Amino acid sequence: MLEDCRFADSVRRPIPGRSEETCEKQSDLAGSPRQRLPNHSMGKKRVIEKGETEARAVGAVGAEGTVSETVTAAGKQKFRDGRIYIYSSYNNTIMTLTDERGNVVLSVSAGRMGFTGTKKSTPFAASKVAEQLSQGAKLRGVERVALFVKGVGSGRDSAVRSLGAKGLEISSITDLTPIPHNGPRASKVRRV
Repeated sequence: MLEDCRFADSVRRPIPGRSEETCEKQSDLAGSPRQRLPNHSMGKKRVIEKGETEARAVGAVGAEGTVSETVTAAGKQKFRDGRIYIYSSYNNTIMTLTDERGNVVLSVSAGRMGFTGTKKSTPFAASKVAEQLSQGAKLRGVERVALFVKGVGSGRDSAVRSLGAKGLEISSITDLTPIPHNGPRASKVRRV
């Protein structure tokens, strides 16, 4: 749009085939020739503002800027009894808070909290994840939880202990780790 009204030289004579009125209107909108923007529908500032407003409408990014904080602040359901699912693998620890019906309310993992690599699977990372989840549970008014533990990682015991230490009443602990009843044939022994 603005490229169509470039002037042939500094005397400001319009390019043949364009009316003077349209060129003057467009040059007034764009400012001086050096400040003219390329032919885009929106400037940088508008794109950023529009992106933030759309994200806030969806509930993805809030004033703090992180996804997890906004999601927890957006839908604060109040309930007393809940379930906490702890999945502890060799690589990560993931904890999920649900209501009694099983609807996910909050999910926290060691990777999301900033632990990287082998630090994600440590008991320390699991205890930090449990602290974060217990804070979110207290914000929602959760007092009593049933724990469901799955996996063989090193963080499962420390996660259960730190949840108990944070003031949540643990009604039951259930181990959901899948155990094969002699399952498929094992792979051959590795020779080193």
